[in-house]
Amino acid sequence: MTGSNEIERTPTGISGFDQVALGGLPAGRATLVSGTTGSGKTLFAVEFLARGIRGFDDAGVFVTFEEAAADVRRNAASLGFPIERWEGEGKWVFVDASADIEETSTVGGYDFSALVARIEYAVRQIGASRVSLDSLGAIFTRFVDIGIVRHELFRIASSLEMLGVTSVLTAERAAEHDGVSLYGVEEFVLNNVIILRNVLEQERRRRTIEIVKFRGAPHRTGEWLFAIDPQEGIVVMPLAFLSSRERASQTRVSSGNAELDEMCGGGFYRDAIVLLSGSTGAGKTLTSLNFAASAFASGERCLFYTFDETREQLGRNAAGWGIDLDAMEATGLLRVVSEYPEVASLEDHFIRLRRGVAEFAPARLVIDTLSALERVASPRALLDFLIALGAVLRPREITALLTSAAGAHLASALVPAVAVEVASLADVTILLRDFERAGEIQRAIAVVQARGTAHDHSIRQVTIDGGGMHVGEPLHGGSHILAANPLVEDPQWTTMSERAQGPRTDG
Repeated sequence: MTGSNEIERTPTGISGFDQVALGGLPAGRATLVSGTTGSGKTLFAVEFLARGIRGFDDAGVFVTFEEAAADVRRNAASLGFPIERWEGEGKWVFVDASADIEETSTVGGYDFSALVARIEYAVRQIGASRVSLDSLGAIFTRFVDIGIVRHELFRIASSLEMLGVTSVLTAERAAEHDGVSLYGVEEFVLNNVIILRNVLEQERRRRTIEIVKFRGAPHRTGEWLFAIDPQEGIVVMPLAFLSSRERASQTRVSSGNAELDEMCGGGFYRDAIVLLSGSTGAGKTLTSLNFAASAFASGERCLFYTFDETREQLGRNAAGWGIDLDAMEATGLLRVVSEYPEVASLEDHFIRLRRGVAEFAPARLVIDTLSALERVASPRALLDFLIALGAVLRPREITALLTSAAGAHLASALVPAVAVEVASLADVTILLRDFERAGEIQRAIAVVQARGTAHDHSIRQVTIDGGGMHVGEPLHGGSHILAANPLVEDPQWTTMSERAQGPRTDG
């Protein structure tokens, strides 16, 4: 039940942000959006107005202090925002204050009263309910007295609130994690403060958004990962994609391996996310190729992402097991995307993947491997990536097979690093391991979880030959087979069929 004193919200329409803000910006108030160079301040200000027009028919005024109106129009056009047309329709008005700043020769020469009057005239001219000012730093750098900065900022914010508009005021920051604002007073003057960060991590830029305060209004706390998409603008992950579902699929699809299907209780549910973790050479890519071949045999589309191999390498390896990727792609049922993780940020990889899903409309998705993405992402960022991915795939009932290399730090000596983060997200978790036995490298497989399914709990032997992967009988006599260092407790360690044949004599 909504309280009578709850502050009304103005939805920004920015993808995922209103979920962080629990409905949008506090209506009728001024919000400071602070950030360093390249963090997305101007884009936030533009989107606030543009999406207000497009989604809510709210007219807006854009006050620019540095960037010319023509540049704002041109940059916004790349996102599909027809500002020039909106100006003709009386939905968007520019107040260009850049010329005033250039003409100001003395510190005290800038007339804020004249600026406020121009904004008020523009607001009343088109009946605007939204205003963006970008960027206040162009003015405040002319003041040496912090007291003047505080006074003038309060005057601007109060004037905007008296007009009854919801406004965004952008300002610069000197560093990513050193104070909220450039002068240290802006956040005390305004009721609402948002920080955009553009941090360099592992030689990659990582953008986050944080609501520092909404005075008197609840909001989500902490930093939230976001991407700047050339077509969609700001996209906050993973909240931009989370939604409830009316139903869960009851349909099964094949993994491409009959024995593995049997271990999983009859295959995977169509909307399942399957995590396959395995050591190097254990058969992860082969399982992925079989999964894609099964989709092809069923007349379904499969989108196959590989981050570890080139398209040529993947095709050569597939041919070794009798899978012709070229022929499958020629039919239009398979699309292979091969790229190295380092070519883009994790957020950009996600945006491309999501667009590929929307355009190709696959019934199945393969990502081989998630571990490669760890090279360009923190564990938290990777978790956000997977949460958002699941939110994109499940409503479309896309069966996803995600592979991961076994990590050094295992949970309960069974689950690799990536799986620790996504254990609660995966519907099916399968482990593939290799181990030494009698002077040979052998393989084992186990289904750790298969939600909603009575699955096989045994650890089974696996062999790989020219015909592909074959899942054999349960193994007996060893322990910790799925750990990094399996223990052989029984020197006569055998499968059930080997026990029926009598004791081993090969040492």
